[in-house]
Amino acid sequence: MKRERVRLGVNIDHVATVRNARGGAHPDPARAAEAALAAGADGITAHLREDRRHITDADIDVLTALCRRANKPLNFEMAVTEEMLAIALRHRPHAACLVPERREEVTTEGGLAVAGHEARIAPVVKALSDAGIRVSLFIEPSEEQVEAAAAVGAQVVEFHTGRYCHLTDPAERAFELDRLAAAAAQADILGLEVHAGHGLDYATASVVLAIPEIKELNIGHFLIGEAVFVGLDAAIRRMRTAMDEAVSGALGGMGR
Repeated sequence: MKRERVRLGVNIDHVATVRNARGGAHPDPARAAEAALAAGADGITAHLREDRRHITDADIDVLTALCRRANKPLNFEMAVTEEMLAIALRHRPHAACLVPERREEVTTEGGLAVAGHEARIAPVVKALSDAGIRVSLFIEPSEEQVEAAAAVGAQVVEFHTGRYCHLTDPAERAFELDRLAAAAAQADILGLEVHAGHGLDYATASVVLAIPEIKELNIGHFLIGEAVFVGLDAAIRRMRTAMDEAVSGALGGMGR
């Protein structure tokens, strides 16, 4: 059976990080979003953090309009707070991905703890869903978290792949990949669409895509960093090619 093309969402947060380092207007995240879409990205991801350390409210205003004009989805990453819920409901992006957030962290360090916090998360999921926003939960690949994601009414789970990407021991990496595969299969059975992201590069993205349930990858830091050397257009096109080749190869045997 032919596998569908896996979508690529490009996270542009770190374009804003570079801009904010000097406090000016360059480089412009919106320009990066336009370039990403022109290079083959299927959508744009942006995380409006509570401390506004990179993406700003003004960026979200511009990106919402840009993605609507391009007829491409904006994936709005957000903490589970009343402030972020109000912003999401005002802009109504295609999707909202609920993520954990700690002020002192350099980057997102793990998945959202849904299990045990259903009473706090479920009303936010419902409010977003009622507004026509597709809700994703950024979680660890565990049975408990997948079940909780389904229980609170999410439509999508995005598995945190950072642990897999950062491991160096082959046995540990194989174990983590199997854990991702098992969680993806479970999510699919429960009717959840499966996405993955964090720490992915050309090689790790290709390996992860051997998991047949994955429909979308969201990648940011690596692509923005690689763009320093080869340009954003070339980095995204190479990622797009690597993903397509990985999916085609996986169909031949699904080996990991």
